[in-house]
Amino acid sequence: MDPILVTRKLAALRDHLDRIRRRRPARPEELRADLDLQDAIAMSLLVAVQTALDLALHFVAEEGVGVPASYAEAFTILEQKGFVPAEVAERLRRMAALRNRIAHGYASVDFARIWTELPEGLQAFEDFGRALDRRISPP
Repeated sequence: MDPILVTRKLAALRDHLDRIRRRRPARPEELRADLDLQDAIAMSLLVAVQTALDLALHFVAEEGVGVPASYAEAFTILEQKGFVPAEVAERLRRMAALRNRIAHGYASVDFARIWTELPEGLQAFEDFGRALDRRISPP
């Protein structure tokens, strides 16, 4: 695997997670009422999820541990091979599904639900990033 590529992608992932955290309003009603804020959060979330998926697919390919049939399956393979814990993989699969809702059905995206799911999803990305950091910089 390419540690420089992984490090750059992890930096991009963390940048978008920070953007989402800064923008997430205190209450879901605030997000529901602000279309520009919805767009900003949706875009950063889309980029964050896609970056995590790119990293997952990179690790799966580089380690030769399987060929995922879907984005979510890339996280399943990483879980099965011990790269990430089961609970992190499950949260990442849910974030991949959220990415699909944003990318393919923007009008049907429930921003109150996104507001609720964000803390757990962002933590999953942080956990994923730490797991990948350990893979590219062993003790």
